[in-house]
Parts: sequence; C-alpha cells; structure tokens
Amino acid sequence: MQYLSTRDSALRVSAQEAIVRGLAPQSGLFVPETFPRADLDAWKNLSYSELAEKVLAGFLTDYSADFLHTATASTYGAAFGGKAGETVKVRDGLYSLELWHGPTCAFKDYALQLMPKLLVEAKKMLGRTETTRILVATSGDTGKAALAGFADAPGTAITVFYPEGKVSQVQELQMTTQAGSNVQVAAVEGNFDDAQSAVKRIFGDRALAERLAGNSHVVLSSANSINIGRLAPQVVYYFRAYADLVQAGRIRVGEKVHFVVPTGNFGDILAGYFAKRMGLPVGRLVCASNANDVLTEFISTGVYDRRRPFYKTTSPSMDILVSSNLERLLYLLSEGDCGYVAGLMEQLNREGHYQVSPRLLERLQAEFDCACCDDAGAAEVIRRLWQEQHYL
Repeated sequence: MQYLSTRDSALRVSAQEAIVRGLAPQSGLFVPETFPRADLDAWKNLSYSELAEKVLAGFLTDYSADFLHTATASTYGAAFGGKAGETVKVRDGLYSLELWHGPTCAFKDYALQLMPKLLVEAKKMLGRTETTRILVATSGDTGKAALAGFADAPGTAITVFYPEGKVSQVQELQMTTQAGSNVQVAAVEGNFDDAQSAVKRIFGDRALAERLAGNSHVVLSSANSINIGRLAPQVVYYFRAYADLVQAGRIRVGEKVHFVVPTGNFGDILAGYFAKRMGLPVGRLVCASNANDVLTEFISTGVYDRRRPFYKTTSPSMDILVSSNLERLLYLLSEGDCGYVAGLMEQLNREGHYQVSPRLLERLQAEFDCACCDDAGAAEVIRRLWQEQHYL
C-alpha cells in the first residue's frame, strides 16, 4: 500500500514513511492509494484486537504480521478494561458506541495508544536513528491521549500546544500533570485553530527542519489526525459496532447502519468514510457540530467559511473552525485532483473561505448529512435521555 499527497500527485511513500513524516510536503495530507476490502462474514465474530489486526493489515502492508498481531493485542487489552469498542443499546434503533473506556477517557486513545508503537517500528524498519519530536495542537482530548501514548517511548519527544482558557479544567490538569522524561506542554494565546495553523507552519518551515536535523538530529512529526497513523486505527471501531449489531441479531450482514459522529477536525467521521470505502455497509454519515457550525454550513451549501465568531462551548474538543481532515475528503471526492485541492486550501488560507463545484457538492451530499446543536440544546438532550432511558 502506497500513500499519496493531497497536494502533489507525483509523491508516493510507504505507510512507514507517511507515519514518520506525519505531514506531506507543501502541507499536504497523506491518503491511501487504494482501500483494502473488508471480509464482513469472516470478521463478524472477531475480538476488537483481532479486528484491528485485520483492518490495519490492509492499510499498513509494509509492517510484519507478527508486529501487527503483538501491537494490537497489547494495545486493546487491559488498557481498555475489556470494553474496547463497546456498543450499548440506548433504545430500539439507537445504539451508542462508547469510546471512552481507554486510559484517558477520550476516543483518541484508540489511535494514540497504538500510534507510538507504529512510529517506533517504522523508524526501526527505515533505519532512522534521529529523535522524532511530535508536535500536537489540541482542542482538549488529543493532548492528554498523545502524551499518555508517547510518554517515554524510545527515540521520541512530544510537545503539546493547547489554547489557554479554552479546554476544560480536567483536560488541562490531565496534560500538565503527565509524567514522562520526553513530554512538554505549552498553553498558547488564541483558539485551537491558531495553535493548529502554527504547528502546520512549523512543519512547512524547511530552514527550521534542516537546522534541527543538522544540529540536533531531530525530525518533526505529528500525532494529530493529520497523521495517517492516527486515522487508520479509528477505522476499526466502525467495524466493531457493525459486528456487535450483527451478533445481537439487530441486523444481518449487508444491511446498512447510519452513524452520527460529533466532529471538529473531521478525522473521526472520515474514518467512517474510509470504512465505507472498504465495504462496510454504512448508510448515512451524519456530521454533528456544536455552535461552531462551519461544517454544517459546508455540507449544506458547499461553502466553507471560517470568517465567523468562534464560540467557547461545553464541548471544547469540537471548538474548531478549520477542519484539517476535510482536505482528505475533498481529494477523494475530486478523484485525486491535487491542483484543485491545493487551490481550495490556498484560498482558505488567503481569503478565509472557498466554495466547491456543484459536482463535488453533489458527491458530498450523497454520503454525508449534517446538523448542529448549541449548549442549551445539548444539555436538554442529555437530560431527556437520562430521564427517559436512564442513559448518560
């Protein structure tokens, strides 16, 4: 399996190289050249770690089978208390995929407990001996999950940037109390988009990269979902949820299931789209936003416009106006038109907005629905669900 850049049609790298680099040149994102095919009948009774091994074997073809078996078994065992990919019935027709059973209570644990193993193994296979400095911008959850995953991982160091005053107190305390000889945390002025944009500019600074490599033997990489090593493991739990519904007798293999996914940076819902491209019978992918409703507008109209008020909400991990992973979707829906994608991203950077073609909007709306909800609406649904179904 080769990986391509969303902004350079000539670039092709291995999975190992894509994970080590994190970001492609010219701020492009790596996407798989093709999508492996799922075997739903063979996979429907697998444990979570076995299912992860199968899914990742399709995306990470240059990793050995022995390594993937050991890495997935050790990752999705005790750390998740036997509840990796737990699917819980809320009421008839509605199920909750509980992704908070990992060590930091964030769904990011599913990728960030595994990704350090993938990175260390990739460096070993590539013969890389430099220190990999992981740079992470976080809106809340990713920071702690990344710190916990990379703490004391050999040959790595990690720096996490979070927007001061715009993450929860629990998240800030989780990050700033993380143990480890190779971890750093920094609060920055501004919001998540400011932090994420700054990290992307650092990755695009060739002079800095050359200076770090020459003087300190340091190479930069990322643990945000812009790294394909973060995104690929998230594909797994869509298959787990589907298998759970099959095993419960709720559906038969081949029937479609709709997924409603709260999203800010568009990584988690994009993983669902990857699963669909692999053959999982996904019906609609519903992009659920909070008051920062830039994605709701985009999916509804084809206009992406970050020139709007930034709201600090009770769901700070979704307080994002520039959704990086959307670039990967634009690449896939435009059938790999790098020039078109690069032009849209440049216009967004320069003018703060862009509009996709009618044809691309049609393809987008064929796959995705959207909705948004403010804090008051979210609180009301939490209250009603507890009163009616005793589910929090």
